[in-house]
Amino acid sequence: MDNKIFRLLIKLTKKAMKKKEAPIAAVIVLNKKIIAKAYNKRNSSNITMDHAEIKAIQAANKKIKSWRLNKCTLYVTLEPCEMCKSVIKESRIEKVIYLLSRDIRKKQYNKTVFEPAIINSENYQILENYKKQLSEFWENKR
Repeated sequence: MDNKIFRLLIKLTKKAMKKKEAPIAAVIVLNKKIIAKAYNKRNSSNITMDHAEIKAIQAANKKIKSWRLNKCTLYVTLEPCEMCKSVIKESRIEKVIYLLSRDIRKKQYNKTVFEPAIINSENYQILENYKKQLSEFWENKR
């Protein structure tokens, strides 16, 4: 089955290149059946998250009507970026098989600064209310 999927991935990368997209493609398999396939569309859509892996995950979610892809395998041409790895983990995909590892010399964008809000007397109550809201949400889910 892997060879069939690898051939499909290459076909999808060629389609992406014709549309001036990065030649990266993804296929999701459940119970030995392809349930989703996609290639990068970020350049044409101007949507940051339109990576092949995320597009395939969205298609699989719709197909099986669940955000949980527990028993699925994701096949992808290139080792996923950090954003895609996070989405893959959140989707609960069981296994990822990629054809080519990322070039470790190529730096991913990392200039974004993440920092917690400064809590002062004016916004302390907002923080406390949010903590309570979040706690209640999870209590009701578990």
